Amino acid sequence: MGAGTPAPDLSRPGLEVAPLLLGCVLRVGDVAARLVEVEAYEGERDPASHAWKGPSRRNAVMFGGPGHLYVYAMHGHHCCNIACREEGVASAVLLRGAEIVDGLDAARARRPGVADTALARGPGNLCRALGITSADNGASLFGPRLLLSGRAAPVEVAAGPRVNVSRAGEWPWRFWVPGSPSVSAYKRHAGSA
Repeated sequence: MGAGTPAPDLSRPGLEVAPLLLGCVLRVGDVAARLVEVEAYEGERDPASHAWKGPSRRNAVMFGGPGHLYVYAMHGHHCCNIACREEGVASAVLLRGAEIVDGLDAARARRPGVADTALARGPGNLCRALGITSADNGASLFGPRLLLSGRAAPVEVAAGPRVNVSRAGEWPWRFWVPGSPSVSAYKRHAGSA
């Protein structure tokens, strides 16, 4: 599962960190998941980022330095990002999809009747399966509740446009492990050009 393997350097820009997160394992309490799909967001230079217009109470974690979870609610579910870069500079990686590698029964209980490969497919489902809520906003990825470990083996990485993003959605800042059944289907935003 990658336990004991160091996580990537999160002080770098999210666009550099994102592909390095594929294959890494995020443990939240009793459930662990191998990341298979992520998207980069580059703060004030990225019109699709929550930090595009600068710091706010909502996005403060994105400006707070690397290694913390930025959690927000959207359409009735939670989504989470890993904050990157140094304090004062917003950059983050949205966690879009993962394969449950430990705690399968707990993840199934949180998403009853769902196929194992779909338990953490999509950002809201990933948060549900791992039990991530708004209470985890700002939590460290290095304990005690959350632990990010590096990948145990190299992974193949594909890149393409971000999913369902109305601005700058065509930027190839989505990264995934080809062939993983836990990668979400690509969906272009209806309002994008």
